[in-house]
Amino acid sequence: MKKMNWIKMGFKIVKIVLIFLLVMIIQANISDKALVKTENFNLNMTLGLTAMAEKEEEEIPREVIIEKNKENSSVINKYTGDLTGYAADCPLCNGTLACKRSYNVYRNNVITYNDETYGNVRIVASSKQLACGTVVRFNASSISSAPIYAIVLDRGVTGNSLDLLMSTEDAARREVGRKKITYEVVRNGW
Repeated sequence: MKKMNWIKMGFKIVKIVLIFLLVMIIQANISDKALVKTENFNLNMTLGLTAMAEKEEEEIPREVIIEKNKENSSVINKYTGDLTGYAADCPLCNGTLACKRSYNVYRNNVITYNDETYGNVRIVASSKQLACGTVVRFNASSISSAPIYAIVLDRGVTGNSLDLLMSTEDAARREVGRKKITYEVVRNGW
């Protein structure tokens, strides 16, 4: 009789250990998926691309209005941080943007966004310190001799850093690399 109780108790212990192991495996799998998702945002993603903006027919050309808005934009805040580049065709990247998921930069082959106020602007990733839709202005002579206007449509960096969307990972490394910049916020969010 006592032997049967020990056997039953042994089976219960084995059952509890198996359930515990199953829970640990499931939890580890969920953690791995969350880690991959987080790494996805942190990788320098590459986005091969050129934007095709719709041109509206108006009495005053839209480009003139946009240039006037850019010239008259007042500086809300100034930050200093690192500028890096990323692209959408990296491994584990899916081309969607954290702030505008419907705007798939990889599938649509774009690195710019057509903003109503600022026109065709570059896309950057920032920390949550800058709201989605924030427009920044900075100089990067390796990319353009004119000031670059960019809109925050992605996440994945920390602090005051910006990650500029480039056409390829090679262009991101070659043209942007990692450099200290000072950038100005000319619009806070949408």
